[in-house]
Amino acid sequence: MDKNAVDFLLRANKAAYAGKGAEAYSSRPSSHDFHYEDGTLKYIDTYLGRTKFSGETALWEGDAPFWSINYVGRIVSDNFSDDFLRETYDFLKEVLLLAPKEYPYRGPSEYANGDYSYKCTVKGDIDWFYGYEQIFFRDEMVFECAFHGGDIAQ
Repeated sequence: MDKNAVDFLLRANKAAYAGKGAEAYSSRPSSHDFHYEDGTLKYIDTYLGRTKFSGETALWEGDAPFWSINYVGRIVSDNFSDDFLRETYDFLKEVLLLAPKEYPYRGPSEYANGDYSYKCTVKGDIDWFYGYEQIFFRDEMVFECAFHGGDIAQ
């Protein structure tokens, strides 16, 4: 993926879910969708679920898809309230806004703020990768997510 597309992905992340952007119309029953466009580049993120979830983010140049990431995750704590979920997902959004240019699709390898900490491991590069991320609350793992993606060829 070229530098222009990486910069676009970072801007899109800040305008969509991680940046607490407005949801777009639901593309499937009960899905949560976020759209972002800049010139000929288009970003669509869609996910299903709440405490267990699955989703995909994809990029297009015009009408041609050229990159995507798929992810599946869950809250692993048995003790959660609506407030706990909101705080955990707000922390995830905070982390996603810190995505490095080398891996612009998830968070940095490590990050901590208050009682929360985050760890992410990625194998590969932006053209072909897979990884795993975790969120800890007071050193107890409360969230995990596996992801994979890369370039799409027509």
